[in-house]
Amino acid sequence: MFKTLLETVNNWMYTYLLLFLLVGTGIYFTIRTRCVQLRFLKEAFHVLKEKGNEENGKKQVSSFQALMISTASRVGTGNIAGIATAIAAGGAGAVFWMWVMAIIGSASAFIESTLAQVYKIKDRGEFRGGPSYYMEKALGKRSIGILFSILLIICFAYGFNGLQSFNMSSSLEYYIPGYSKTVYPMIVGGILAIATALVIFGGVHRIGFITSVLVPIMAGAYLLIGLYTILINFSEIPHVFSMILSQAFDFQSFMGGMAGSAVVIGIKKGLFSNEAGMGSAPNASASASVSHPAKQGMVQVLSVFIDTLLICSATAMMLLLSGVEGKTGVLDGIPFVQKAVSANVGNWGIHFITLSIFAFAFSSLIGNYYYAESNILFIKNNKKLLFIFRITCLLAVFFGAQADFSIMWNIADITMGCMATVNIIVILLLGNKAICVLKDYEKQKKAGKDPVFRGKNAGIDNTECW
Repeated sequence: MFKTLLETVNNWMYTYLLLFLLVGTGIYFTIRTRCVQLRFLKEAFHVLKEKGNEENGKKQVSSFQALMISTASRVGTGNIAGIATAIAAGGAGAVFWMWVMAIIGSASAFIESTLAQVYKIKDRGEFRGGPSYYMEKALGKRSIGILFSILLIICFAYGFNGLQSFNMSSSLEYYIPGYSKTVYPMIVGGILAIATALVIFGGVHRIGFITSVLVPIMAGAYLLIGLYTILINFSEIPHVFSMILSQAFDFQSFMGGMAGSAVVIGIKKGLFSNEAGMGSAPNASASASVSHPAKQGMVQVLSVFIDTLLICSATAMMLLLSGVEGKTGVLDGIPFVQKAVSANVGNWGIHFITLSIFAFAFSSLIGNYYYAESNILFIKNNKKLLFIFRITCLLAVFFGAQADFSIMWNIADITMGCMATVNIIVILLLGNKAICVLKDYEKQKKAGKDPVFRGKNAGIDNTECW
């Protein structure tokens, strides 16, 4: 009964609400910013070279580290299991709609991350911020900020992190004959909880260090295996793209079952993967020490592209070039990816995918926790509360490894949808402020300056750090 209710709410939310809200908002901000996600793509790479400032002997989070924290959260098992689930349920056409969601949605990512930088605060020498903070400072609605924080905590600390833990434990089924779904997940959950504790009790700089090392290594290795798969199956590439495009516009299938169509599934899994407009990445964006808020907005566009256009595409190519057919409830998620990669490169590919799952998922656990911690501190900055919260996060990791697959996906999807709805409405209301910041950046660039932001010069007040 509970499982059916979750599925019904999930399908309604994405079919009739977020489908139009997400795409509409992305198109709106693409037009208003004159396609900032493509115009300033080259500029974003220059921003990554800037180092974080040092204050009172304490080094600030750099733009690159903030990118890695947000990419660590974005690049998780959703890039592997999520894409496999999308293709198994919606066909190859779902991949096309994930691409569309990334390109359009990255304009929303620019807006929300720029706003997070503008309205960030400084706490104990570190920057902190996100949607809850701009809801309070720019919108003047702390109550909405608290609501958003609660949704994000449920989604990331409990829903997503439980899901990452589940995917790690399920990836071991291939290796253990007679895999016990009670004993082994409990062991995996315990090990993960201990490893996570060692990082999260070390503070934001340990989180930044872990993600800035782990994310580039794991993403690079994963892209290499994807490239290798493409090269050995190069003659099949035209057929795969033809399949993606033809199934993306199969409107007969779309009208026959909208909730299960390639469009809806592609957008849903695209949002789960790249989080553009959802309000999660701004929590990482706010932590960066930069001279102008627009710089970090541009960097977060890069994070969306890395996630979807590179890593998700690598997974899609591995699956679609394998000749292995996925089917919901029969062959999907991690087992689908393992079988497909094995068909492409041999049995060693299964071991590679298992290692990737653990690396991707663990980095996501850390990035997701960082988001949740920032929002706990927004609700109440109290050491005792933070300690209790950390313990509950570790319990979510432990029990998530033993959870039901469909229930974990549905809880994650629903809480993500609620978060996205609140955040999108707010950034539509505050979008003009972010556009004013972008215009200030462009004006200074045209004058040959390295842009430095002053809130009053851009007509923006109530900023603590500018």
